[in-house]
Amino acid sequence: MKQNIKQKNNKCEAVKGFELAKRAKAENVVAIRDSDGVARDMSADFFDEAVEFIDKSSFDGLSIIRHSTAHLMAGAIQRLFPKALFTIGPSIENGFYYDIDFGKQPISEKDFPQIEQAMNKLVKEDIKFVRKEISKKEALEIFKGNKYKLEIIKQLPEKEQITIYSMGDYIDLCRGPHVPSTRYLKYFKLTKISGAYWKADQNREQLQRIYGTAWDSNEKLTQWFKFLEEAERRDHKKICKAMDLCHFEPTFAPGAPFYHPKGWFIFRTFIDFLRDMKFSNGYVEVATPTVMNRSLWETSGHWEKYGEHNYSGKMEDQTQFCVKPMNCPGGILVYKAAPKSYRDLPIRMAEFGRVNRYEPSGSLNGLLRVREFTQDDAHIFCTLEQAEVEIPNAISLFEKIYGVLGFDRSHMEIALSTRPEKKIGSEKVWDASEKFLADSLDKLKIKYKLQPGEGAFYGPKLEFGFSDAIGRSWQIGTIQLDMNLPSRFQMEYVGSDGAKHEPVMIHLACFGSIERFLGMYTEHCEGKFPLWVNPVQGVIINVNDSVNDYCQEIKNIFDKKHFRIEADLSNSSIQSKIKQYSEQKTPYIIVIGAKEKTGKQVAVRVFGNENQQIFKLDDFVEKLENKINKRELDFKI
Repeated sequence: MKQNIKQKNNKCEAVKGFELAKRAKAENVVAIRDSDGVARDMSADFFDEAVEFIDKSSFDGLSIIRHSTAHLMAGAIQRLFPKALFTIGPSIENGFYYDIDFGKQPISEKDFPQIEQAMNKLVKEDIKFVRKEISKKEALEIFKGNKYKLEIIKQLPEKEQITIYSMGDYIDLCRGPHVPSTRYLKYFKLTKISGAYWKADQNREQLQRIYGTAWDSNEKLTQWFKFLEEAERRDHKKICKAMDLCHFEPTFAPGAPFYHPKGWFIFRTFIDFLRDMKFSNGYVEVATPTVMNRSLWETSGHWEKYGEHNYSGKMEDQTQFCVKPMNCPGGILVYKAAPKSYRDLPIRMAEFGRVNRYEPSGSLNGLLRVREFTQDDAHIFCTLEQAEVEIPNAISLFEKIYGVLGFDRSHMEIALSTRPEKKIGSEKVWDASEKFLADSLDKLKIKYKLQPGEGAFYGPKLEFGFSDAIGRSWQIGTIQLDMNLPSRFQMEYVGSDGAKHEPVMIHLACFGSIERFLGMYTEHCEGKFPLWVNPVQGVIINVNDSVNDYCQEIKNIFDKKHFRIEADLSNSSIQSKIKQYSEQKTPYIIVIGAKEKTGKQVAVRVFGNENQQIFKLDDFVEKLENKINKRELDFKI
């Protein structure tokens, strides 16, 4: 919402944000963005000709509410625990947290009601958030009792203007903006507490991180907790255990999954699916070593960027080797193994390579955040002119793959991530690379959002994000345009002019990490994998032993069709068998009794439906075969 400021004598008047909102009759405003795009407090003076009001329900508005609620919580804790030392308290997706040093008397979640009561008291007091600019010297004096704040302040440039916000007796370092006062912060809840190290350094002080959520209405707060209940029900770790897919060994191999037969089947099915899709689109497959010389990663820049996350060690001759954290340099060496001509290009090279990266123990999360994982990598080596075709083709391939799994364009959001602060290559090369990707999207008329500073250190990238069944966003695939690594590795091809030229490198990963995608997809479909993916498509259960011969007969028919149908002819009751296989999310429970045997029929109970359907055996086999071949997503027959 834009609002023009009236001018007087060809000069802009200074107008408070509150007055601007009043003139525009703009309600529910928590901050204002000036014409330079800077979000500022409602109490600030505005001299700009146009401003944008930030509504409390918008993404930015909720971020401001959540950051302000972090301050509100800190102010309440300061009243209750005067010796507590505060470090940083940012807003995060759907909430906020604050890392706090409580000294020798740490708190627990049992203290949350008391803290929330104190927070509500501050809300009723309607205390203003007041911004003030101070010098570094003043800041050091104000925060002299807090070693963490002092450390932050000392690292700032000597002449930098520092901003602080006061909320009654509570004062904090902060750039802002904040809501006008505490009465804007009515809908919050503290959610959990965990450990955290100061500056994420395990050699530094251990703190307590208190998480909370905050919204602009009670209705949204209630909806959020219903969402959490649903997310908890879909937790892939629980589903993997119930379906016997995989497990983890925190002592012996933290962050690395142990796949059981059913989980490994799904894993291989995804890879075979990707392999077939890539092969039909002109890709060849390679495999490169897992352990390679450190010098390779120094040339690529991965050592400088991710050295602390690499697994490495020295041999007897003092040569240092690394377990590969990425597949890209290996693919480059395959390219360089023989001279290349322009006639050889483009080369589309796929690799399903297992990589290892050290992640902090606290960040590990089942299949979603691991230390060992498999990337469905691909690298295209081509000319810049060919890249104009290869990138749209790669986007089209991604869409086909995602579509088979139930994600169409309506679920998808594409982001263009540009140069990070820490990068390789010249600004000129980055300018050209970023423009090339933006132009490619514009030509395809694909809408995208810009993510400044989120690109790979060697090139900008397109990131493919999706919304799952309960509305959560997941970043999955990436396409990266790289004009830097080919130069660092002195890659070349002989052009039609007989001269040597440098190829362009396009990095592609449709799933990114197979493990992460499996975890995400498990939660998305709640373990109800499509038939073509499902390791167990059905189970035959007998009413009594008199029908066992017919059960075995139809089991043999299913086996010849390569259906994955199991048979349970145990003496357990029908009710207990149905309960067992329903809990395992088995798509079809095929119940066989005397009537089914006599009529050459099957009684089928579809997962999620308590009623049985009766089919002629041949009809059921045909329907099942069609669903699998068409890769249909549901179990309905």
